[in-house]
Amino acid sequence: MPAKDQSMSLIVIVAVMTLCSDSAYGAGDPKPTNDLPNPYQTIAPWGDLPEGGTWGALNAVAIDNDGESVWVANRCGANPDIPPGESPFAYDSCAGSTVAPVMKFDSSGKLLKSFGAGLFIFPHKIHVDADGNIWVVDGRSANARERKKKPDEEPKGHVVVKFSPDGKVLLTIGTAGVGGNPPKALTEPTSVVTGPNGDLFIAEGHSGQYPGAGPDSVARISKFTKDGKFVKSFGRWGAAPGEFKTPHDIALDSQGRLFVADRGNMRIQILDQDGAFIAEWVQFSRPSGIYIRDDMIYVADSESNGLPFAAHPGWKRGIRIGSLKDGRVLYRIPDPLEMEGTSAAEGLAVDAKGNVYGGEVGPRQLVKHIK
Repeated sequence: MPAKDQSMSLIVIVAVMTLCSDSAYGAGDPKPTNDLPNPYQTIAPWGDLPEGGTWGALNAVAIDNDGESVWVANRCGANPDIPPGESPFAYDSCAGSTVAPVMKFDSSGKLLKSFGAGLFIFPHKIHVDADGNIWVVDGRSANARERKKKPDEEPKGHVVVKFSPDGKVLLTIGTAGVGGNPPKALTEPTSVVTGPNGDLFIAEGHSGQYPGAGPDSVARISKFTKDGKFVKSFGRWGAAPGEFKTPHDIALDSQGRLFVADRGNMRIQILDQDGAFIAEWVQFSRPSGIYIRDDMIYVADSESNGLPFAAHPGWKRGIRIGSLKDGRVLYRIPDPLEMEGTSAAEGLAVDAKGNVYGGEVGPRQLVKHIK
């Protein structure tokens, strides 16, 4: 066989092997990946708040480009008014608060700066781009209870805001307080990630996993240029490849592939940057958060075996850690609280030393897992 033909054959074989490796985990009903080692020691809570400050629910955690400082956006302090059995989604918020929810900590937990007071209702995810700018997702607008309590408050929510590292607003995607379709509006944005060329990918549709959701529910990824010009949206509500039921988080790997936490479908979907389906992974359980660093993938499952609509029989919550190269799950940091509803980490980030930071919604705290 000529050398050129041999080279082409080798490329085809490698491509097929890679696709099969990615897809194999998506077939059938996999055995739960629960009984795995945990090589981490946990500090909970972690991070020094100002005197008198309290954590609100938080799932927005990111690592600064220095590799060690930690950015978070929390929901402005614990809300004591949540009736028993009610969802924190409707009660934990920054509505009417003067607390600055965007905070930067050094590696020892010392608070270095904070900003963003009065700008958000429901901070949901946070992202640091290659230039060190901070992107914060505001997942919803004020609900009826919040509007009644603060009728004169400016419209907020359904937006993604870009800040300079010092807290100056540089760009806003969406229209504050208005849910809708790009280019002018977003609907329940959940997460944002930036590509190597600065393109933005915004996941939308937080409610797609809840009872009553259906084909008319928003469940998509919207793509923008780095200066905020709308390019396209892809995806819709459903369970087929390229469809979502609450795309709760999104990350990019070194190959430029999008990893989407398709939480309601209990899978990670791997897509190209135009939305074409590549593979699905189900071995990381019900994903609420995804973080990728150094060819490792970190996935937070905060809902399995919680509320009835989130039931995932046999699977335990926690942070699963695996190889990005073959999808194998290697470790699990167990959920420390087996409680109803959302527990432990929904969002997570990993520093250059491999320490894992979890933003916990149920316990309302930031936690550090030391490697």
